[in-house]
Amino acid sequence: MIVLETERLRFRRHEPEDLEPFCRLQKDPRLRRYVGGQPRTPEDARRRFRQMSRARSRRLGLWATVLKEDGRYIGYCGVYPHFRPGGPPRGREGALGFTLAPDFWGRGLGTEAARGLVDDAFARLRLSRIVASVDARNAASVHILEKLGFRLRRLERLGRRCLYHLELRNPSEPGGPEKTRVDPDGVCSVPAKTAT
Repeated sequence: MIVLETERLRFRRHEPEDLEPFCRLQKDPRLRRYVGGQPRTPEDARRRFRQMSRARSRRLGLWATVLKEDGRYIGYCGVYPHFRPGGPPRGREGALGFTLAPDFWGRGLGTEAARGLVDDAFARLRLSRIVASVDARNAASVHILEKLGFRLRRLERLGRRCLYHLELRNPSEPGGPEKTRVDPDGVCSVPAKTAT
């Protein structure tokens, strides 16, 4: 089942034939350095694939991301439920995630995926807010989020990693994005154009 299409990409449910390319992604250190640090074991990758494959909603989830031109699996992207710490999902909010194989970086596909998913989440799903968390070292993903209008809300230090937590409010809703000022207190270095 196709969930969404953009100019070059198709987002659909994961299928059994996606397992092998998904597992290759999960063991690639170039990708994993920004999303968990260490490559996943084959067993952990298969477990994660099964979790993602169980998504039944037509609304929120991380979807298999394939090239329209040849149907090749290149990653997984989506807007999934934004959960309260230790609790249920927050109503009318989602969390954006986009993970593409390194061989497809630098082609504008991350921006295309993120923009298509955000636009769909605001227009069709009528979400009021979308959040994203990104490793501060992942300059390409930070740049994509900035281009889409995401604003820095807070910083978080996790061991040696530093995460930016960003948000984007639905522009068609009253109030729009609120102005915030983040004081990093030396927790992470913040590019000047990111802090608001």
